Amino acid sequence: MPKGPRGEKRPSDVIGCAIMVARLSTGEIAETPKPKSGKMRSGKAGGKARADSMTKEKRSAIARKAAEARWS
Repeated sequence: MPKGPRGEKRPSDVIGCAIMVARLSTGEIAETPKPKSGKMRSGKAGGKARADSMTKEKRSAIARKAAEARWS
């Protein structure tokens, strides 16, 4: 059985998928997505901590370097 973008179990045939969508929309079944992984949460927290610890000039230099790489 194929998996959706967040690990949901989905039927692979067209009719089975249509039936599942109908059941989800009427509330007959409920699909509970998996919680976000700890890596995703800690990555966001680490990025915020890194940005908070840098000076404005250092953040500006990093942003300038990224913009040059993007537009070159």
